[in-house]
Amino acid sequence: MSFIRQSHRSYEVTATQINPRQILAQIVQHKEQEIAQMRQQLTLGDLQRQLKAAPPVRDFLHALQNSPNYPSLIAEVKKASPSKGIIRQDFDPVEIATGYVRGGAACLSVLTDSKFFQGSFENLQNIRPTVAVPLLCKEFVIHPYQIYKARVAGADAVLLIAAILSDQKLQEFLYLIHSLGMNALVEVHTLAECDRVLKLADLRLMGINNRNLETFNVDLATTSQLMQERSQPLTSLGLTVVSESGLYSSADLAFVASAGVRSVLVGESLIKQPDVEQAVRSLLDNKTS
Repeated sequence: MSFIRQSHRSYEVTATQINPRQILAQIVQHKEQEIAQMRQQLTLGDLQRQLKAAPPVRDFLHALQNSPNYPSLIAEVKKASPSKGIIRQDFDPVEIATGYVRGGAACLSVLTDSKFFQGSFENLQNIRPTVAVPLLCKEFVIHPYQIYKARVAGADAVLLIAAILSDQKLQEFLYLIHSLGMNALVEVHTLAECDRVLKLADLRLMGINNRNLETFNVDLATTSQLMQERSQPLTSLGLTVVSESGLYSSADLAFVASAGVRSVLVGESLIKQPDVEQAVRSLLDNKTS
């Protein structure tokens, strides 16, 4: 599947045999099996006992809010995706992570899903001692086990996806993540999901995914629309908002920043570049171009 650049705000799917909702359902179904296997190999109790040896938690939210760059950047360590296949053949997660940080990334996002994104918790664990910035565990979280596993591996924040979690699960996982000293990036992609998430207690960090999960289309107007339509609660709650997906240029960053977001999460456009350090510098140095 490929995306054709239409403007600095929109990318349309031209041809695909992939049904996004089916892919999401497949991922969740596989996660259930994966977690059951992991719990057979290491019980939840044994995993929790490993928390004592986990690296200290770094303040993910503080790093985003206090970055000298506006918007601050979460650069993603990502080898593949269900829609694009392999994005980078010469994939060295540690080398990529350190390049991102040298370029000026405030935080990193590390894909830990193995089947669909060819990531791993091992990648997260290997990256942790090599960089000083906070790390986000990018995972399809459906069970507390994954949250504990993320913390043991050195995560400072965990992604929660509203599209795959009930309100009750979102709140339970949010509390658990905060109790472990981490932050939760709660991701929405529609106004309805945004309204659900804004009702959560102790919400601090919300992500707006510009990718439509029904069609795979990506439109940066999603960020501006949600920011405008829910400006009052977003402001009153003092939330830090992250724009995700479809960010390819400095103009894209300037566009979402003008909508009011504090941070952006960028993966594919950086990971495809031969020199990821320079790619980050170029993205951050010319936001008004």
